[in-house]
Amino acid sequence: MLSSTYLRVIRTIDRATVTASRLVVLLLVPLILANAIEVFMRYAFNSPTIWAADVTVMSSGALFMLGSAYALLKGAHVRTDMLWEKFSDRKKGIIDSVTYLLFFLPAMTVLFFLSFDDFLYAWSIDERSNLGAWQPIIWPLRGVIPLTALLLFSQGVSELLKSLWAAGTGVLLVHHEKIEL
Repeated sequence: MLSSTYLRVIRTIDRATVTASRLVVLLLVPLILANAIEVFMRYAFNSPTIWAADVTVMSSGALFMLGSAYALLKGAHVRTDMLWEKFSDRKKGIIDSVTYLLFFLPAMTVLFFLSFDDFLYAWSIDERSNLGAWQPIIWPLRGVIPLTALLLFSQGVSELLKSLWAAGTGVLLVHHEKIEL
């Protein structure tokens, strides 16, 4: 009973991360459109836009930040595996449990509160970008940072639970996709 509830919590968090990542992918639309329009305007009419650089920076920044929880789910973050591959699944679970508890989750908590305060301040002063002449509002991008911390914290809880499972049972719940460059 306890193990089925435990596993259900993990699956629920993982599904939420996948759902959020599917929404985040929509940020590709303004990114691609802004770049395509900029190239067309620049080379077809010799008339570059004043807004495309801002849209590109904001959408790509948000895309990469908000996609980080999905990368955590898939095991795509950097890990030094010189020694890691030699460890047993139980030892991997113990090491990951300790690092999630002592470093990752506290860091995401601090990042959330600091960036949320920064977001509220940017919103209150209607902060604007000074990247180009267009100068759009920047507080939505500032709001992406605490949202990213929240998504990473949530997925970190799932990864902690998976690590605790491995530490206790010696069995990994999921095998991450191996990504080679």
